[in-house]
Amino acid sequence: MPASSIVCSGLSYVLPDGTVVLHDVSFAVGSGLTGLVAPNGAGKTTLLRLVAGLAVPTTGAVTVDGTVGLLPQELPFTADLTVSQVLGVDGVLAALAAIEAGDTAEEHFATIGDDWDVEDRSRADLDRVGLGDVGLARTLDTLSGGQVVSLGLAALLLRRPDVLLLDEPTNNLDRDARERLFAVLDGRPGCVLVATHDRELLEHADRIAELGRDGVRIFGGNLDAYEEAVRVEREAAERAVRSAEQDVKREKRAMQLARERADRRANAAARGVADAGLPKIVAGKLKRTAQESAAKSDRTHGDRVDQARTRLDDAERALSDDALLVLDLPDTAVPTGRTVVAAQGVRVRELFGAGVDLTIRGPERIALVGANGSGKSTLLRVLSGELVPDAGEVRGAGGRVARLSQRLDLLDPAWTVLQNLENVTDGMPLSQRMTLLARFLFPGDEAHKPVGVLSGGERLRATLACVLLARPAPQLLLLDEPTNNLDMVSTARLASALRAYRGALVVVSHDERFLADVGVERRVSLAAGALTETAP
Repeated sequence: MPASSIVCSGLSYVLPDGTVVLHDVSFAVGSGLTGLVAPNGAGKTTLLRLVAGLAVPTTGAVTVDGTVGLLPQELPFTADLTVSQVLGVDGVLAALAAIEAGDTAEEHFATIGDDWDVEDRSRADLDRVGLGDVGLARTLDTLSGGQVVSLGLAALLLRRPDVLLLDEPTNNLDRDARERLFAVLDGRPGCVLVATHDRELLEHADRIAELGRDGVRIFGGNLDAYEEAVRVEREAAERAVRSAEQDVKREKRAMQLARERADRRANAAARGVADAGLPKIVAGKLKRTAQESAAKSDRTHGDRVDQARTRLDDAERALSDDALLVLDLPDTAVPTGRTVVAAQGVRVRELFGAGVDLTIRGPERIALVGANGSGKSTLLRVLSGELVPDAGEVRGAGGRVARLSQRLDLLDPAWTVLQNLENVTDGMPLSQRMTLLARFLFPGDEAHKPVGVLSGGERLRATLACVLLARPAPQLLLLDEPTNNLDMVSTARLASALRAYRGALVVVSHDERFLADVGVERRVSLAAGALTETAP
């Protein structure tokens, strides 16, 4: 594969309503894996679409050396498509079948071109992504969400692009599919640009491209090297803030002292003029001179204060907005050993074989793992009481159970964050609600934002606030892939909030770092319709 690269120069993108998505972005990356990181809503997906040529920049230019292939976050596939149609080989396969059946029409040879081995290549790429047992005639409605993502990757690989663009490719992938993706990327030549918040994937990167307010900055090395560089920068920024704060205080004190000296001189001069019996015209001139001198000193010191404040503002802007949630949630406490939920012999349709058993006691933290399509989300719905099993039973201790789906659809999008919290905290004083929302990083006017306009990370925080602060407090919290589409700061905030939660927790996640951060102490695996305990 020839050398390939991406060069963006002065790139800007503005929506028709005037919203600036990207402004003056310039960077260049070559061969190797580049991890593109940024907060939610910063424009990563838009940047990939511009590089792929699917959108036209408002200003600036994109130059790509080589052919481009993009795996979007939302795949444009319908359920009735076959695997061969997604791969884009159905026409060639039909022509091959016609020739094998004796039809030697010229159009069949034109359709095939040089792709006589397309079936072998298709199966090889399917096998690379873990779909070796999936037939080319299968329809997408028979595949899990993770399998569809892997199929989209296989379709991309089959086209052999020089430049590979991936938008959150690990969302919905199980452990095996993730490992296969990592292997594909590790062994791939050419230029790969991946927009992701997946820490494990970023550990495979050759460089990190950080998209922020001031464009794109490139950091050599993987995630560990990037985080170390950011840590050093942050410590320097914190020192700059402390120094700038001291400058502001010092300049304010100097200005106050200068005013006090000027007042003392003016008072002394007034007394001296009166004692000397000078004419009024001379006394007036002396007074005006003193006032002008004081005003000049005030302006000088005022300018110095303004300059110090500007330095402080610049220093504070250099600090990223990564405040964690510092919470105390005593009402969510569950005594050790108390049975929160007990499920026995649960079966739903064809899932769970002869029935699964799961008992959750006390403030346990359980990771529910398993391949895509194994029924993890269905089991969470059964445990929450939203879905009645076809067989077996689920007994609870009477405490509230809360489930957060991947869609974060518990809140009313037309209501503000405060109104949604009021709906679940009847009788709580307004001042207490506002204080609690501030701890979830919704201070002041932020609490009055409609949920429908919040970013993914903000919506998660708002949902958590309403779930964890609701009355009665939940004794069991069920989370289904909570870190999907969250940036690294939002994921850290989520982990911080869950560490303060004192009830029982069951979480479905492929993010091992996140599972460790929330203190998972028990792991159960759902495979082949059976639930088994595995090593934590």
